[in-house]
Amino acid sequence: MHDMPEGNGNKVSPLECDRLRQQAIASALTEFIEDLKLVDVVDFIAYIRTDQHGNIEELIKTSAELFFKEGSLRYSMAAQAEVEWETTPRISLDLEFFNKGVWIYFTAVLAWPDNAVNVSYVEVPDAGGNKEKETELLLEALKDARLR
Repeated sequence: MHDMPEGNGNKVSPLECDRLRQQAIASALTEFIEDLKLVDVVDFIAYIRTDQHGNIEELIKTSAELFFKEGSLRYSMAAQAEVEWETTPRISLDLEFFNKGVWIYFTAVLAWPDNAVNVSYVEVPDAGGNKEKETELLLEALKDARLR
């Protein structure tokens, strides 16, 4: 069974473009998120609960500079700590990625055993609404922003 109708040539389906984007974003952020999890969760909770967004911003900047070009990944000044007696803590951090004209607004969720990346919005103005071109430019921007 094919995702695309016969005769489409090399054209990628919109569903495949979405899947490629999701994989690329998650892959680009994996090491960065794991590095953030080296911060004691109690510190994140304290900073979030006491609105010390400057401290959170500094933690994110410090982790981001290990994996991304300066300024390409930044804190959006919003975070949430979910702390309940019955579950492990979950830290949600609103972040922005910007490189080569591509904007990605997303929430990184630090949790155990799995982390998550929830993309809110992707903007690729140079693609003119073409999903394939958007995906190509997004992949290029992510690759270009990575330091390793």
